[in-house]
Amino acid sequence: MDTISTSETSTTTPTSGESSNNNNNKNESNGAVHHFQIPYIFENENGWGPVGLPDPKFQEIPYAPFSKGDKLGRAADWYATGKVFQRGYKTEYGLTGNMFAFRSEEDDESFQVVETKETKKPFRKPWQQRTPYPQRGRGIIRGVSGSGRGGFRGSSQPFGQQSGRGRQSAQGGRGFNRGQFIPKTRARDSSVDVRPDWEVLEQIDFSMLAKLGNEKGDKTPIPEAVDLVGCGAVEYYNTTYDKLSTKGERPLEVTKRTVFKVTTTDDPVIRRLASTEGVVFATDAILAALMTCTRSSYSWDIVVHRVGSKLFLDKRDNSPIDFLSVNETASEPPIDDKNDPLNTPHALSTEATFINQNYSQQVLIKGRDAKKYDFGEANPFASPGEEVASVGYRYRKWELSGGITLVARTEVDAVLQEGDKESFIAIHALNEYDPKLQGIDYRKKIDSGGAVLATEVKNNGNKIARWTAQALLSGAESINIGFICRTNPKDSFSHQILRTRFYNTKLFLPQIGLNVKNMWAILKYFINLCMQQPQGKYVLL
Repeated sequence: MDTISTSETSTTTPTSGESSNNNNNKNESNGAVHHFQIPYIFENENGWGPVGLPDPKFQEIPYAPFSKGDKLGRAADWYATGKVFQRGYKTEYGLTGNMFAFRSEEDDESFQVVETKETKKPFRKPWQQRTPYPQRGRGIIRGVSGSGRGGFRGSSQPFGQQSGRGRQSAQGGRGFNRGQFIPKTRARDSSVDVRPDWEVLEQIDFSMLAKLGNEKGDKTPIPEAVDLVGCGAVEYYNTTYDKLSTKGERPLEVTKRTVFKVTTTDDPVIRRLASTEGVVFATDAILAALMTCTRSSYSWDIVVHRVGSKLFLDKRDNSPIDFLSVNETASEPPIDDKNDPLNTPHALSTEATFINQNYSQQVLIKGRDAKKYDFGEANPFASPGEEVASVGYRYRKWELSGGITLVARTEVDAVLQEGDKESFIAIHALNEYDPKLQGIDYRKKIDSGGAVLATEVKNNGNKIARWTAQALLSGAESINIGFICRTNPKDSFSHQILRTRFYNTKLFLPQIGLNVKNMWAILKYFINLCMQQPQGKYVLL
C-alpha cells in the first residue's frame, strides 16, 4: 500500500484503470508521486445494515439462507441436485437445491424432441409382476405407551396380542416402511381412575407370564375340581337350532329374564363357605380374566381383599369384566368415531353383551312343562316370583400347590341331551356388526367352513379365550357358539341368528392356542403375589 502524504495541497483522483497502473508502475523519471484516496464510508445512523440500494448490477442475485454452524463442504457444487450424498453438507435450513441453476429460456424454446416413439415396457406374465410386497412383521398393538396390566397397578406390554401377518391394509391402518412393521397405536383409558396417592407395589411383564408352566422339569399337576354346592336350575338345549343356515335364519328374540352378575364378596354362598372351606375365593369370570390376561388389550381391574389368612378377588359394579369386547385383538380394532356412534368400542361392547344374554335364553326348550335340571339349592340371588335366566351355579374347589385351596362360583348355561347322555354346556354368541369394517361377511362364509371362526379367533382372541377358560372351570363339556349378524348394518337392535356350532372344550383349547398348565401357573402366580401382601385392599390393574 502506498504512503499517504499530506504535504501536497492538491491531488487528482485517478480512474480505476489509471490507479492500478500508477500503483504498480511508478514513474520516477518525472518525480511525480501518486497518492491513494480513502473511499467514502456510508454510516447508518438509524441502525445496522446498508443505507441504500446496491448497485443495479448486483441486484436480482439469488440468496441462499445459511447458518453459522454450516459446514463449508464445496465452494461450487456442479451437481446441485440435493440428493442423499449431500447430507454431509446439509444446512440447518435445508439444501439450496436448484436455486443457482442456470436456465436459458431461449434454449428451452429451441429444443425439440428427436425421438417421439413411446418406449414399451417388457411384457411380464401376471405371476411375474414385481409386486412390492412388504416384509412380514409383527407389531404390538397396545394402548398408551408405558401403561398396562400388572402387579397392583403395573405396566407392561401384552404377549400374544401382536398383529397378525399379512399384507398392508387397504384402509391404511397398518403400514410398512422399508420392511419394518409400523403398528397403529391407540390411546386407551384405564378402567379405573388411578389416584395420585396410590403406591405401585409390583409391575408384571406379560412375556414372563407366558413362560410360566412351560419350564423344563416342571411336573406340577393340573388341579382337579371338587363340587361343593349347586344352586339354581337350567333348561335343556333346543337341538332344532342346529339346523339353521343362511337360508333359514331366525330373528334374535329379546328376553325379559333377569341375568345376575354378582361379585365374590356379595355372594351369600361364598360367605357361608368361607368359614369352613378355602383360602382364596373368586368367580369364574374373574379367574378366567387372570388366566388369559396375556391376550387382553383393553384395560380391566380386579379388587383384591386381603382379610386375615384369606384372599377375596372382587370386581366393581359394571366392571369391564361383565361386558364383552368386540374385535379387541384385531389389527384394526374399533375406534371412537363421532360420525359412527353405532360402532364405537363402548356401543359394540354393550350390543355384544345384549346379544349374548338373549341368545343364551332363546336356544333353550322353554315352557311350563319343559324339563329342567335342578342343582339342589335355589338361585341365591333371585327374589320370590322373579323370572330369572337359565343358569346353574356350581361352587367348586381346587387344591393348588403350597397348601392353597381355591373356591370359586362357576356357571353353566344349559344341559345338552344326546340319547341317554346329558352334559353341561356353555352358550355364547359371536356377532357381526358391519362386514365392510370387519373384513368378513357372515352370510357369505358361515355355511362354507371354518373361515368365520378362524377370523373371529384372530379378532376376538381374548373374549373366546375367556369363554373357554370359564367352561373349563365350570366343567362344561362343550361350548355352543351362535353366529349372529345385524338385520341392517345401521340398526344395532335387530339381529338374525345365522348358524350355531358346538365345540368340545378340551379339544377347543389347543385350537385357539391355550395351554392349561400355563393358565393355572399364571393364576397361581397372582395368588402368591397377593398372599405376600399385608392385610388391606388392593387393585390389580
